[in-house]
Formats: sequence, C-alpha cells, structure tokens
Amino acid sequence: MVTGPKPRRGASERPAPPGMTPEVKRIALVIVLGSVMSVLDTTIVNVALADLSRDLHTGLNDIQWVVSAYLLALAAVIPLGGWAVRRYSAYRVYLWALLLFTLGSALCAAASSAPELVAFRALQGAGGGLVLPTGMTILIRATDRARIPHVMSAIGTPMVLAPVFGPTLGGFLLQNVSWHAIFMINVPIGVATGLVAIRLLPRDEPARGGAGRLDWVGLLLAGTGTVGVTYGLSQSATAGSIASLAVLLPVLTGCALLGVFVLHAQRVPRPLLDLKLYGNPAYTAATVVLFCLGAALFGAMILLPLYFQDGRHLDAMSTGLLLIPQGAGAALGMNRSAVATERFGAGLTSLLGVGIVALCTCPFLFVGTHTSYLLISAAMATRGVGVGLAIMPAMSAAFSALEKDQIEDASPQLNVIQRIGGSLGTALVAVVLQGNLTRAGSRARSMATAFDRTYLWVILISMVAVLPAFALWRVERRVGGAGRSSEQREQAMLESLA
Repeated sequence: MVTGPKPRRGASERPAPPGMTPEVKRIALVIVLGSVMSVLDTTIVNVALADLSRDLHTGLNDIQWVVSAYLLALAAVIPLGGWAVRRYSAYRVYLWALLLFTLGSALCAAASSAPELVAFRALQGAGGGLVLPTGMTILIRATDRARIPHVMSAIGTPMVLAPVFGPTLGGFLLQNVSWHAIFMINVPIGVATGLVAIRLLPRDEPARGGAGRLDWVGLLLAGTGTVGVTYGLSQSATAGSIASLAVLLPVLTGCALLGVFVLHAQRVPRPLLDLKLYGNPAYTAATVVLFCLGAALFGAMILLPLYFQDGRHLDAMSTGLLLIPQGAGAALGMNRSAVATERFGAGLTSLLGVGIVALCTCPFLFVGTHTSYLLISAAMATRGVGVGLAIMPAMSAAFSALEKDQIEDASPQLNVIQRIGGSLGTALVAVVLQGNLTRAGSRARSMATAFDRTYLWVILISMVAVLPAFALWRVERRVGGAGRSSEQREQAMLESLA
C-alpha cells in the first residue's frame, strides 16, 4: 500500500521506460508472450474456415463452432480466475493455463474431424481464458501503484495488435503451409513461454486462510450467463438482426443468469467474484469506460478488413499491411498515455482519447471505392492514437483504485466486461453492415456506401464512452487528480474512499 509521496528520482536515474524496473520488465515479457497467444487465437482461425470445412468434410455452419467453441470456453472460465489464484497461487495457475493452452493447440493441429477440432478448441480456450487475467494479476501485484500507467502502456500494444493481425498471420500460414500450422505455431511458443515463466515469474503462495470452498453456484451462474450473452451476440450476424429469437433467447437468458448471480453474490460469505468493488466510484467509472471502448474497438475492427477485401478486393496479406497504421497509432498512443496520465490523470487522458476516437472515425463516413489509401491510413493512425490514449488509462485507473489483495477479483471482472462489450459492439456493427450490404447489392459504389453508413454507428458507440470517461475525470478531480504527483493522487483517492 502507498503510504505517502515518494521522492522523485532525477532523469538520469530513472529507468526507461519509467516504472519498468528490471523485475517488472521480466514479468511483463512473460505475461505478454502468454497473453498475445491467447488473444491472437480469437481471430487467427477466421480465414481458415473454408479450408477446414473442405478438409474435414463438414458444412460452414458446423465449422463455425471452431471459432465459437474457443470464445465460449474463454468466456466461461474467466470468472474462475480469482478463486483459482487464491486457492493455488497465481504462479501455479498461470503455468497450468499455459500448459492447457499449449496442449489444446497441439491437439487442434492433430485433429482429424470437425467434432475433435471443436472439442480441442474448447480445451485451448479454457487455458487461454485463464492466461490473461492471471498474468495481469501477477504483473499488477509486482508493480507499485503509482507506476501502473507506465506498465500498462508498455504491455498494451501487443495485446491490442494481436487480434488485428490474427487474420493476416492466419492467411500467411494457410497459403504457405496448411491450416494445421495455425494451431501448431502456438506449441513452440507455449513451451518457450512456460520455461521462461518458470525462471522469471515470482513464486507466490495461496491466500492466507485459504480461498474457501469453490462457489459452484456462482460459477454456474456467472459462467453460463457470460457464455449465453457472448453466444447470443455472436449469432446476430448469421441471424441478420439483434431482435432475432436466435439472438434474444440466449442473450436474455444469460442476462437473467448474471442478474441472479449478482443477488447470489450478496448473500454468500465467499462469492466467486467480489462485487463490492463496484462501491468504488473510480473503479466503476473505469469499468464502464472499458465496456464502451471494447464495443467501439472490436466493432470497428471487423469493418476495415471487410472494406479492404470486399469493397476494394484486396487479399488477406495486403489487408494486413494496410492495417499497420492503426496499430502504429495505437502503439504511439499507449506509449504517451502513461506520461499524460501522470500529468493530467487517467480520467482526462481517457476522455481525450475517446474524443479522438469519435472524431477520427468521421472521415470513414466518406470513404469510397477510390479513396486514397494514404488518406485512409492517416485517419486510421490518428484513430489508433485515440484508442491508445483511452484504453490503458482507464485500465490503470481501475487497478490503481484498488488494494493489492483485490486485484485477483478485479482482473477477471475487467476481462469479462471487455469481452461482453466487444461482443456487443461486434454484433451491432455486423448486423448494421449486413443490412446495408443487402440493400446495396453487388455494385461496388453501393457497397462502399454500406460501409460508410455503418461507421456512423461506430461513432455513436464511441460517444457513449464519453459519459463514463467524464465521470472518471470528475472522481479524480474530487481527490485532486491533475496537478499532483501520481503518488499523492492515488493516496488521496484511497483516503477519500476509506
């Protein structure tokens, strides 16, 4: 716990980047390696569905479960992360999750039928679902509270870029090797990451007093509820409408189960997830910002590749190269977000980022079949800067507002919230785009117009994030956010919430 302002070191004494001590650098390397694999596999298989359908002799509707099984298993196990860390220690859970993910990847590469591949993808997703929140718990525990923004900005770039370049890497492996390589590539990386983790990660112990018995009722409610919402929203593109029964039934069922979980968590002494964290206004505002940004980021993420491939008839490799400016902009934004957060506070920095995202999405309302790639790249890069400035300060604010022993509960919750937000944004954008494309027909100019109109929804989703970002800024102002050192700001926030 931070007990007061610490003396600032001179510029010559400060490591580069600030706050990244040698120990934290080593931990961050391990966490990034494991987390990038998990995030990458959410999109890398998408380009291989046609080949999988042909080689495994099954229809496209059935082979879609190769994608869905991974995402649903990922969502189902995330709520388990906090209890598992308390029961077995973060170090052990991270290693077991890596092993499970790597084993699942090897089995996927060796699968000889569609049911086998779907089952092994679920196994892979179960490991991947525990890697990211557990790794984040390890990293935040090892970081001084005041230096969390620097650490988050350093590790955020590869995690944001991974799903963007997943289809490109998948397309390269598919064209030059086979679909088996899409899964097999994880095996040497997973083994290497595990060996490095054994050597570099700190060895912690299970929670004092134990984790208590697993809240099986809570796990059933939270896991099934999260899966229901995620699955229902994923069906929206196929159904063609969010109001379709195929979408509404699982979504409403999932929401009802999550609602029952909230009631259940207030009645049991050791719930699966500690919902009392939402009594902290800074944490609550930050989580809402992350939910909205997840919707805006992942919603827009499906548009540009489709525009380049369907509207401009480019291949997967060319599309991947054209997405680089957005990733470079996000990297720049994240790199500067720590400095901006330290100077202005997380709320104001995130508010600025959200504003840039909304403003720099506007040029996409006017793209056509002959719009200059240079202009599109400039808009993508600037929008990427906004994404980098918005996401990591909000994540930093959420973690910084909590005590160290609350991190293992916060990390799974933040991952669930971002995942549901991303699913909602993707579903909404996919349905709107499908409707616009249906009305446009096959004419190239009309297809470009369909993408233009869909971007209006991305702007609206981005603007929704303005309100919680503003609320986060107000919370920080009440505790003297801007104009004070990071240490003073965090200490004041803790005292105001005590």
